[in-house]
Amino acid sequence: MNGHFAAIGNGPTAKQYDHGIQVIDEDKSFNTNLNDYLTETHVAESGFNYHLISVFGSQSTGKSTLLNHLFGTQFSVMSETERRQTTKGIWLSKNKRNSANGSPMAGNILVMDVEGTDGRERGEDQDFERKSALFALATSEVLIVNIWEHQVGLYQGANMGLLKTVFEVNLQLFLKDRQSQTRSLLFFVIRDFVGNTPLENLRTTLITDLSKIWSSISKPQGLEDSKIEDYFDFAFSALPHKIYQPEKFLAEVDRLGARFTTGHRSTKDQEFVGGVFLPEYHRRIPADGLSVYAGGVWDQIVNNKDLDLPTQQELLAQFRCDEIAREVLVGFDTVIAPLEEQQVEAIRLGKPAAVLADLGAQGAGAREKCIKAFETQASRYHKGVYTMKRGELESKIDTRLKALYQAQLTAAHKAGVAAFSEAVSGAVKAGQKAGGSYEFAEIVAKQKAKTLQIFKTEAKSLSIPGVAWSNFKPQYKLFEKELDEVSARLRKEEMRRLAIRVERWVRSRLGDAIGLEFNKLGSGRGGSVSPEGGEKPATEKDLWDRVWNAFIGIVKEAETRFAERAKSFEASPEEVEVGLWRLRRKSWVALREKIEEEVMESNILMKLRENFEDKFRYDEDGVPRIWRPTDDIEGIYTKARESTLGLVPLLSRFRLSETYAPPDLPAFIGVQPAGVEPEDEEDLLPIGGIDEEEGKSLEEETTVLGESKRQDLVVRFKKMADGVYVEAKRSAIGGITQVPLYFYVILLILGWNEILMVLRNPFLILLILVMGGGTYIAYSLNLLGPMMQMSNAAFNQAVDIGKDRLRDFLVNNETARQALAVPARQMGADISLDRLDSRGKKAQDISDDDDI
Repeated sequence: MNGHFAAIGNGPTAKQYDHGIQVIDEDKSFNTNLNDYLTETHVAESGFNYHLISVFGSQSTGKSTLLNHLFGTQFSVMSETERRQTTKGIWLSKNKRNSANGSPMAGNILVMDVEGTDGRERGEDQDFERKSALFALATSEVLIVNIWEHQVGLYQGANMGLLKTVFEVNLQLFLKDRQSQTRSLLFFVIRDFVGNTPLENLRTTLITDLSKIWSSISKPQGLEDSKIEDYFDFAFSALPHKIYQPEKFLAEVDRLGARFTTGHRSTKDQEFVGGVFLPEYHRRIPADGLSVYAGGVWDQIVNNKDLDLPTQQELLAQFRCDEIAREVLVGFDTVIAPLEEQQVEAIRLGKPAAVLADLGAQGAGAREKCIKAFETQASRYHKGVYTMKRGELESKIDTRLKALYQAQLTAAHKAGVAAFSEAVSGAVKAGQKAGGSYEFAEIVAKQKAKTLQIFKTEAKSLSIPGVAWSNFKPQYKLFEKELDEVSARLRKEEMRRLAIRVERWVRSRLGDAIGLEFNKLGSGRGGSVSPEGGEKPATEKDLWDRVWNAFIGIVKEAETRFAERAKSFEASPEEVEVGLWRLRRKSWVALREKIEEEVMESNILMKLRENFEDKFRYDEDGVPRIWRPTDDIEGIYTKARESTLGLVPLLSRFRLSETYAPPDLPAFIGVQPAGVEPEDEEDLLPIGGIDEEEGKSLEEETTVLGESKRQDLVVRFKKMADGVYVEAKRSAIGGITQVPLYFYVILLILGWNEILMVLRNPFLILLILVMGGGTYIAYSLNLLGPMMQMSNAAFNQAVDIGKDRLRDFLVNNETARQALAVPARQMGADISLDRLDSRGKKAQDISDDDDI
């Protein structure tokens, strides 16, 4: 029996596969080599492009003969000399008649020859009959029911009892609900058809019997009203007697074979158009999974498991889809794993993750290739399972890609922020080197647009069409938000630098302006106004008014500069307000520091001396005074000193002349803006009258000289003024020499002859006139005293020089000592030149006086 086929338990050969394979043996064992047979016959690679049919009928009714003539198979047939069972179990063979050898029959038809029913070998054991028939019905698109004409209308002869059992079990196991509904074609082939009874009548009889059987079977809940037409279609064909009409039999078989092609239903009357293989008959099991599917169905039938047919399809689909998913993920890992390792390595080394080049293209390509390969191989299986498994595969792929892409965007985010900061800082520095002509807002806008474009390009390269998570708009918005924060920080830093530059400008201007006002204190004349008149000059009485007005003017100009420059930064009004508030505070501190510098002890004392000397040494016209004994030196000195001392209280406190009160500092600085942050106050010094928590009042803030410092300044000034006064008195006294009148009488008597001689000599007269004129001029200029002092000093110097040279001569010349009879020892250690007094005698020893 089918010894030329690949039976169960044998090591199949290619030649045996060429004939066919045993699917299930008589002991109900399933052949696990079925998939090898399908692969060997190239059916496994055909996907859904195959068809499975079975033949069902009583034993020895010519089922195998029919199949061999229809499909060119080589199933064993009963010997005409013996009537015994030839087919045991279920056998399968691929049809040999197809379009390649001139037949209109569809290709890749798998034909199952099922063991016949009602055989004497099985006797009353109908278990295998029922199970094999159920297996054929559950797996086949077309079930050929081989029946003789004279059996139509019989219950047992037409196998109606077996069909009833098969229908009932099939409905309970595989068709438990309408969602699991599948259709099959029951193709009745009536053998030994004579033609006395029309085929249409035979058709009606069979359908009527089948409907009665269907109505009598036990149906699952919800399917009580179902009809047999809901699950089966019917087709009929009649064949003449093979022995008595062999030529006609073969002709009708050829006509019958032409019907085994792909067809469809007519939209008009739902009749067959074309062949009998309709799409709804196909179990939608890919050919490479048919072995697993059929084994699951047989296992379910044999063990009577409470499973339905779609669940078996799902189990097969799950098994194959998992296998395919593992296979396609290997190629995906080949591309993605090295990229993941690069990121992990960077994290392990503590380095910032680098932006991987072409990551988007590599990831998307690997994903598409992986899913495409899965789709090609797995889409032939159960749609629901395929869809679910595809979703799982996509989830696995997307989980890894998402982590990879998120790390890529994080790296691009950090790199973009760093590049943006560096680019803005570099452009600002370049602008400063070029002379400060740069627009900060334009630099920020340009670099921000450039950085956003780079990030957007990277994000787009990572986008995968149809994948929601790869739409990185939230990351883009977050990146843009951080760039705005960085821009605000850089703008704030730039405004700080602007504030520093403006503060330096304010300090420079204040240094010049305030220094100029204090320098005016050194000129006590104040133009043509006499200091003795009692009225202080304008340079003194409105000093603080001029200082305050100069300060206000400088700060207003600085505020204008700051506000105009801040506009180019696109700073908010709140930021500008905070900057101006800080500028006013800093400017006041700078003014205080400049005032304190001007009133340092050395500086203020010098200015008071200059003020005093201007009032004391110069008259109201600014002409230097030449002191004479007749001048009121004491009065002028007293007025000048008191006038200068009047500056000390003026300088002690910052007071305006009109109100004699401190300037309205709180109104000038203003209320602290609401936008001030703690870091804005870190470098601000407290100001009395404004920062009350510092415990310093406005009165203390505007106090320039403390009481102790003021008293010390007055004492030191008076000492200095007294010195100037003494010098003036000495100058007045020493400038005139008093000569007695009798001296002129004696001079006239004793020098009368010389006077006459001079009068008679014109040269002597001229010399006397010149000397007299010079003497008069010297007297007029009060220079006689200084000239006499210089003459006396020159004479004394000449005497000293002569004495030194005489001493040197006596010490070094032996002849001179002998001429003067001076012993050598007297010129030695006892009496040295440095111990002689001005008269050339030995100076008195101080140590001797001390002893006394």
